[in-house]
Amino acid sequence: MSSSAITSANAPLLGENKPPAKHTSVSSAVFNVSTSIIGAGIMSIPATLKVLGVIPAFMLIVIIAWLADISVEFLMRYTHAGKSTTYAGVMKESFGRIGSVLVQLCVITNNLGCLIIYLIIIGDVLSGNQPEGSVHLGVLQEWFGIHWWNSRAFSILFIVAFVMLPLVSFRRVDALRFSSALAVFLAVLFVSISSVMAIDALIEGKTETPRLLPYLDSNASFFDLFTAVPVIVTAFTFHFNVHPIGLEMDKPSDMMKAVRISLILCGTIYFTVGIFGYLLFGESIMPDILVNFDQNSGSALGSLLNDVVRLSYALHLVLVFPLLNFSLRANIDEFLFPSRPILAKDNTRFMSLTLILLAICYLSAIAIPNIWYFFEFMGSTSAVSLAFVFPGAIALRDVHGISTSRDRIVSAVMIILASVTSVIAISSNIYSFFT
Repeated sequence: MSSSAITSANAPLLGENKPPAKHTSVSSAVFNVSTSIIGAGIMSIPATLKVLGVIPAFMLIVIIAWLADISVEFLMRYTHAGKSTTYAGVMKESFGRIGSVLVQLCVITNNLGCLIIYLIIIGDVLSGNQPEGSVHLGVLQEWFGIHWWNSRAFSILFIVAFVMLPLVSFRRVDALRFSSALAVFLAVLFVSISSVMAIDALIEGKTETPRLLPYLDSNASFFDLFTAVPVIVTAFTFHFNVHPIGLEMDKPSDMMKAVRISLILCGTIYFTVGIFGYLLFGESIMPDILVNFDQNSGSALGSLLNDVVRLSYALHLVLVFPLLNFSLRANIDEFLFPSRPILAKDNTRFMSLTLILLAICYLSAIAIPNIWYFFEFMGSTSAVSLAFVFPGAIALRDVHGISTSRDRIVSAVMIILASVTSVIAISSNIYSFFT
């Protein structure tokens, strides 16, 4: 793979021999990083509190956010010490072609799976679904009745064609800063309304006291606790967008500042929605909290708030979509066309790849009613590899001789913890599936 191809994938407006145009502010990077972090994973956070208990869940969120900060610092340090400007390029410098291919395949698997999940959730919110024979109406069907124009296939197609296509057509990550800012606002709105509803239920005495610690009744339940780890890992996996965002900034320290602000912001949002979601729905909390908001609230105001919560988060996912699509498209292009010119300057290749990816996501979202098992498996494999295993391996390999003894110890611990918890989580999910 040529160095120009590596550069072109995630720095799309650059000439082959020109340095990156660096004008992205810290605030813009915070919005883009935060939007990359907060995706569908936030909806599973309340369920992890039910499994783990409040105290272990809080500790897990803090630990994984801290490890994510360390892994991003490893990536940025080795990027600036070498010649590559992409995640795959940094892995290639350390492990050769096999390293870059592993990163590209993990990004493709992780991001394509997430984008399909986003469309499925958006379809559920707008047009409902019918899992195992039960009927859940979408917001459009509740408001206007069931018609052809608010069917699942048509509503998702409308969103893809008239909202997502214009957003994914931008050639620079920084161009998405305003949509990312709106996405962060919508996530905060989602959390705020959930919090208000939970506090109101608490005042009326309708909440259950959340468990501070997990309830263990057998050896099997102990190992089930590890299934919560991939959910939190997936919720903090944004490493595929570190290079597109970071290389548009003036200084590496600016990117790390933006990452730390984003991790604190998103960690706070995650724990807040987790604790208030758990207070609001108690032991009846579902793996996807939006399903709980689909329940009849018994009042006009409650129904309105339920609809606002669902719509705000569906719109949030619409705005997250282009950021994940950006790195997905770049890695596929780098994988398939390593010797071709810059992607953003080849209109035919850029638009063809963009349209093909949108079509695949749309058709998959229509054909596959539920891929949450795939989402759990993805968190135990591609997400944990991108977030912890690969950055730790880069620091241990240390091709530039810049790792300290502390870096190597932290990297080894990070890889071991990620590998052990992933194996246990996968085994536990497989056991639960067949029993």
